[in-house]
Amino acid sequence: MVRPRTRSELLELHARARAEVAREYRGPLTLAGVARALSSSPRRLQRAYALAGETFAEDLRARRLGSAAEILAQQPGIPVASVARLTGYGTMGGFTRAFERRFARAPERFRRDSCNRNSG
Repeated sequence: MVRPRTRSELLELHARARAEVAREYRGPLTLAGVARALSSSPRRLQRAYALAGETFAEDLRARRLGSAAEILAQQPGIPVASVARLTGYGTMGGFTRAFERRFARAPERFRRDSCNRNSG
């Protein structure tokens, strides 16, 4: 059981961490690095994420993949490999696997489907 004051502090820390991830997701973020930026400990930040029902990795992945999907759908001239780099993925393979798990199709097919939907 988490005390009410501790609960509100952890939820505030979670909100601040999500804002930090939203600003910096393109770079090599770690839980420890975000905790340091927020003057917190990694364990406390981990507890804040757990209280909110997610993990740091899930938050970061969702931010990166959401941004990638938006770019793929709205900017068809940007190569998929560039989208991967722009959204913080170091390798095309890692990006493609994560994207397929999230959207149930490869980035190229997602782009094609989005372009067809937008033009028709």
